[in-house]
Amino acid sequence: MDYQFAETLTARDVKRHIPHNFVVPANASQVEIRLHFSPERVEGIQNMLTLTVFDPNGFRGAGHRGGSTHIVQITPNSATPGYLTGPLPAGEWVAQIDTHMIMAGPACHYELTISVSETATAHPSPAPLPPARPVPALPARGPGWVVGDLHSHTNHSDADNRTVAELLEKAREYKLDFIFLTDHNTVSPLDEMYAAATPDLLTLGGLELTTFWGHALCLGTREWVDWRVRPGTGEMANIATATYAKDQVFIIAHPCAIGDPECTGCKWVYLDMMPGTSHLVEIWNTTWESESHNEQALMLWYSWLNQGLRIMATAGTDTHSNGDYALKPGFCHIYVQEFSERGILQALRAGHLYVSNGPRLTLTAQSGNGDTLMMGDLFVGDVATLAVAWTACPAGAQVRVIADGQPLIQWTANDEGARDWTLIAGQVHWCVVEVRSPEGEILAVTNPIFLRSPH
Repeated sequence: MDYQFAETLTARDVKRHIPHNFVVPANASQVEIRLHFSPERVEGIQNMLTLTVFDPNGFRGAGHRGGSTHIVQITPNSATPGYLTGPLPAGEWVAQIDTHMIMAGPACHYELTISVSETATAHPSPAPLPPARPVPALPARGPGWVVGDLHSHTNHSDADNRTVAELLEKAREYKLDFIFLTDHNTVSPLDEMYAAATPDLLTLGGLELTTFWGHALCLGTREWVDWRVRPGTGEMANIATATYAKDQVFIIAHPCAIGDPECTGCKWVYLDMMPGTSHLVEIWNTTWESESHNEQALMLWYSWLNQGLRIMATAGTDTHSNGDYALKPGFCHIYVQEFSERGILQALRAGHLYVSNGPRLTLTAQSGNGDTLMMGDLFVGDVATLAVAWTACPAGAQVRVIADGQPLIQWTANDEGARDWTLIAGQVHWCVVEVRSPEGEILAVTNPIFLRSPH
């Protein structure tokens, strides 16, 4: 059984979801979908059309990747990366073309061919997908510091041929304690990811919600999140709220990255979510001096803090290739009470972390009753004594105290050291510590300690 569709698109068709319905019979053994479009590039910029597939039960996979030819094969026992293996329920399916970018100039013509193979006998339909692989039981750890990556990709989206196993091999090489896999708009690799956990590496998952108007990380989810949401509708705020309500984590990703047409949808332009209901923002994506414009993201975060918002900062390597970690991207150093997915997500929501590509930092404050507060915590009192300690800083690096967005004190790092200072609550509302290279590039930055006067 074959279906053929064709259409010619112009730049006016950008940021559309174009459905193509087809019927799968009860005795289907394979669904094959082939998309080809041309031209692939216009004036050096890529036209980007991708495929999302739905079966009668819902999401069946997505292939967020470049190229002008996409081939998808789905059977009960195998599937193209990005798509879900499992029974082929009878009924109406949808092959959706998502037009992330169509450049002005020559029209973009696509052809979509769908072939459904059948067997002699019918399969029961509808049938549930196979259960998720069990998560291995690991030895208990914590409390303490752990380091890892919140943002990574494999061949289940746009990391070319890099497999889950190859991603994890690189994470172990760099001695990470944990890593989240966040492929674009799909959850197809997550069973494999969770099942790969070992005592030396906690393997976790989520997805990168990759919309036409911005990206966000949904950490801890094992279910597809519908990314077809528009600015100004409140839909993105609802997604963030629902994510936190499930004890998961929603993070605005690389908010100041270059956007259309070079990096389609990469810049965050949800004006009703600046930051709206988001509790976290990724201020460090890939390397510091990158097209993610991390310095701008840092300043944006500081401006949100100055508005009185308790929003926490994260880093994500956004790794797409095996050489990315050697470029010294930022990782998250998190203080967890329990080293588990739940413990990491709780610590993220609390802001108990700093981001760094090497230096180690602690920022603490003493409360009035003698308790030690840490990054993300709120000091309530009149005068706060804050302390910072650092190690593993390169020669000439500068340690800077930032209070309410303004530099307050600065020291030369000299590899390691410690300092303390006092702040008057009410005159200062939040304080972070940066470590910068002699050239001014961020090497590490803490989350804030917040201050509030009791009067």
